[in-house]
Amino acid sequence: MEKKKKKMRIIGGKFKGKPIMFLKSPDTRPLKDSVKENIFNIILHSKLINVELKNSKILDLYSGVGSFGLEAISRGAEKVTFVEKNKEAINSLKNNINSLSIKKNIKLFESDINEVIKNERVEKFDFLFLDPPFKDNNFIQIIKLIKIRKLFNKKSIVIMHREKKTIDDFETILSVFLTKTYGKSKILFASF
Repeated sequence: MEKKKKKMRIIGGKFKGKPIMFLKSPDTRPLKDSVKENIFNIILHSKLINVELKNSKILDLYSGVGSFGLEAISRGAEKVTFVEKNKEAINSLKNNINSLSIKKNIKLFESDINEVIKNERVEKFDFLFLDPPFKDNNFIQIIKLIKIRKLFNKKSIVIMHREKKTIDDFETILSVFLTKTYGKSKILFASF
């Protein structure tokens, strides 16, 4: 019996209900709609978040098919910079961008994150979303590099998707002010 294919979609905003193409691959782990909805509820309604999503600039690292960044655009973000190196994920991301006709709001780096953060001329961001593979610890170096290069606005929020049991040391880099657990995942909200 064939497994029913899961669907991803945009949950809110002007593209609400639009499908998002995604990959079924051991290398990628899409952000579940329920988790994404909770993240955006916190962004929009928590008193702990003092950054407006509307007209914001988003950095979506390890972006995969772009689920987080596309949702942010749908809900009023001005611009999203995606960074992804997996070719299959990039193809799906490009299809998602084209299907929503939002090229003018997007910058896409098809490259290793280290290279982009070190060498590219990137702007300052209001929200920085990181969804690294759960076994990847290099992302902490990425956060350090972001801090050194000051790629964030004075009021900015870092959001990270991690495996629930993972213990990461952000002590000298970030101040984590909220952690939420959803099944096997946890979402951390932090500031520089």
